[in-house]
Amino acid sequence: MKILDTEIKNNVLKSMISILDKDRNKIVEANKKDLDLFKKDDQALYDRLVVTDKKVDDMIASVKEVMGQEDPVGKLKSNRTLENGLEIKNKTAPFGTIMIIYESRPDVTIEAAVLAFKANNKILLKGGKEAYHSNKVLEACWHRALEENGLDTDWIRLLIMDRKQTQAFLKNPPEKLDLIVPRGGERLIAFVKEHAQCAVLVSGRGNNFLYVDATADWKKSLNVILNAKTQKISACNALDKILIDSAIPDYPEKLKELDTFLTKNGVSILVDEKTGSVLGERSIITDESVWKEEFLAMKCCIGTVDGLEDAIEKINTYSGGHSTSIMTSDKDAAVKFMEQVDSAAVYHNASTRFTDGGAMGVGAELAISTDKLHHRGPLGLEQLVTNKYYVYGDGQVRV
Repeated sequence: MKILDTEIKNNVLKSMISILDKDRNKIVEANKKDLDLFKKDDQALYDRLVVTDKKVDDMIASVKEVMGQEDPVGKLKSNRTLENGLEIKNKTAPFGTIMIIYESRPDVTIEAAVLAFKANNKILLKGGKEAYHSNKVLEACWHRALEENGLDTDWIRLLIMDRKQTQAFLKNPPEKLDLIVPRGGERLIAFVKEHAQCAVLVSGRGNNFLYVDATADWKKSLNVILNAKTQKISACNALDKILIDSAIPDYPEKLKELDTFLTKNGVSILVDEKTGSVLGERSIITDESVWKEEFLAMKCCIGTVDGLEDAIEKINTYSGGHSTSIMTSDKDAAVKFMEQVDSAAVYHNASTRFTDGGAMGVGAELAISTDKLHHRGPLGLEQLVTNKYYVYGDGQVRV
């Protein structure tokens, strides 16, 4: 793959900033076509689809941010000279071609492409049909920015394919693919993993838990729960499951207070049997698969656990491995919880809503990885490169 000079890449991004600003009305109008065609049966999907004037400003800010970041390609990771005289350098290198498959969210067409391009990768964007008009106009913006700087438009391409065509593409890609990132629900991830012929980096599924320990500050816990659950229900870092320690002081009263608090804020509630013995009007969870479900809605489950170990076991059994929080005043309990819970991000006394590239100081992100190979957590600019060994010799042979 051709390695582009940093200045050329930044000039493309500079052009893109200007084009997005000039074409903001065109972008918003294209998005209105998508919104008019969308059947509002999935509120979370609809929310992710909307592009406003402010959203365009956010897109511009993402491009500016990445433009200001250090080029991640060609950075020296290690350098050693062996006794036989071989000099071995390990440097960062592009993946090659990255494909991202995502639902709704036209802003991903900007954020994913800007990161992949600055990291010297070609990117194939497979957006959802619900964002067709929005994505087409954003792709056109990218192509103008590339052409203004003398580059081929195949660096950033939008793929228009239905499910059957996507399956065929994954099984027998017409070009070399080095990495696929499915950004969406469990069905999308399973579909890609089943058919892909190259590496797949799993991203996007939430189903996040919060455990309220017996020593937790209750008022603080209520505020964190409300933020994590309701601040943005369409986000993969939103809260779905709440576990309350049975040893918490005034356990029945606190459960009732939490129930009233969430209900007043528009959240519907399901409960396990033990919680249901206190909250008798709530529906009891009879299907265990509900504990594995990501809701993306004003809905949550409340369960009761008997201590820290019970909470850890339940979370590791059912969570999506994305984000998990503990509310506690016991620092030792917090450390044990954070070490043993198997999630990409673990929190002590804080909302799960912070699992985000910008909120974590990483900057713009391609996705939140819940995989353990290569990288876990926000996939920022530095994570969109692999590495390569450069070995310099003078005729050495191995004996």
